[in-house]
Amino acid sequence: MKALVLAGGTGSRLRPFSYSMPKQLIPIANKPVLEHVLDNIRDIGVTEIGIIVGNHATEIADALGDGSHLGVAITYIPQERPAGLAQTVQLARGFLGDDDFVMYLGDNMLPEGIREAAAEFRALQPAAQVLVAQVADPRAFGVAEVDAHGVVERLVEKPPVPRSNLALIGVYFFTPAIHEAVDAIEPSARGELEITDAIQWLVTDGRTVRAQEYAGYWKDTGKVEDVLECNRMLLDAVARSVEGEVDEDSVLIGPVVVEPGARIVNSFVVGPVVIGAGTVLHDSHVGPYTSIGRDCVLTDAHLDRSIALDGSTVSGVRGLRGSLLGRSAAVTGARLEERHHRLVVGDHTRVEVAA
Repeated sequence: MKALVLAGGTGSRLRPFSYSMPKQLIPIANKPVLEHVLDNIRDIGVTEIGIIVGNHATEIADALGDGSHLGVAITYIPQERPAGLAQTVQLARGFLGDDDFVMYLGDNMLPEGIREAAAEFRALQPAAQVLVAQVADPRAFGVAEVDAHGVVERLVEKPPVPRSNLALIGVYFFTPAIHEAVDAIEPSARGELEITDAIQWLVTDGRTVRAQEYAGYWKDTGKVEDVLECNRMLLDAVARSVEGEVDEDSVLIGPVVVEPGARIVNSFVVGPVVIGAGTVLHDSHVGPYTSIGRDCVLTDAHLDRSIALDGSTVSGVRGLRGSLLGRSAAVTGARLEERHHRLVVGDHTRVEVAA
């Protein structure tokens, strides 16, 4: 079995971040989403991975390399413009050959992994298998109508009146039969080759398509709020580890990770928190559910329930909560009388707020 990971989208819901970095490299608990994805794929014994890349191909390749340090072998497959999930299967035809494969959306987080789904696919060998989850409003998703035995009867893309609350969550298992289906379908009304149409073609042609309901945590990290929520969920699982320097005037409470080279000076940190290598906290308070990347500097600052990407700086600002700070962003106090701020700050920007 091989894997096809999709990382070529524009990420419009995560602007301004996606202007300067691919959304799939946004860190969750200080590790890019794509690395979490590759971990799950390697965990099911798949090491040959094709990654569909678009405008941010160079950044993704720089971050992941050939995959050897992650225990996988990566092949990059360029996509000039997004034209539907089924089109990526066409682009990857040479890489996939006649192997079974798992297709995985590169901005989806499933921290509990996909072992059970992979085992079911290998045991039953349907033409395709989709992972689904119950959602409150299925109208925003591809929806699977499933019989009592888990066999898909119909797939509908964003139905105005859903007959099921089982949404496709971005992980699919395919046999080579999907190539015939992709070649047989026509572009949808929005001009794209829809993977739901290709899977529906298999159903209509009498092939077996199964759905497995995913019981674990699942999150599409396409919006800032989703990134922060997912970060909170993953930080709940961290264990205390202090490899950096913590002076005698500082207090660390609960599960706090201080990576090598980080320094905590006269500061108060309440976990769960991850503090990246080379980061310096001075006279600061970091509250729970916060991930701080590498080489950041916090001085006289208070930050909680937030993510600060590599190289960001916060100085003289207290009351930052629910914030996402981009790479090398600088947030400095303006010494005004206001308090409590929520920021979404893009890469290489500078913002002054009330201190």
